[in-house]
Amino acid sequence: MRETVLAILIIGGFFILRGILATIFFFYLLPEGTRCPNCDAETIRIESRRINFLMPRFRTSWCLDCGWHGLLRETSQPVVASSVSHSGQLPVSSKKSSK
Repeated sequence: MRETVLAILIIGGFFILRGILATIFFFYLLPEGTRCPNCDAETIRIESRRINFLMPRFRTSWCLDCGWHGLLRETSQPVVASSVSHSGQLPVSSKKSSK
């Protein structure tokens, strides 16, 4: 009886470990960013409540050029601010000093 429980625990542990490793592998297999993997055009985001709730690190996307639709990984890069000056102020990235 004890050997049976031990064998079931080991086989079950390997089964769960295989599922976790496959999930991690396929997560990194998905393309990252907002570009289409087929034609490299910019994609638009499609709001899907279920997918976005269950998998928040994925982005449901659709390419207007080739019609591709699928999941992309969210990028962790910050949004770059524009260098347009407002109301006469210098941009944040300016190297000029105010002496």
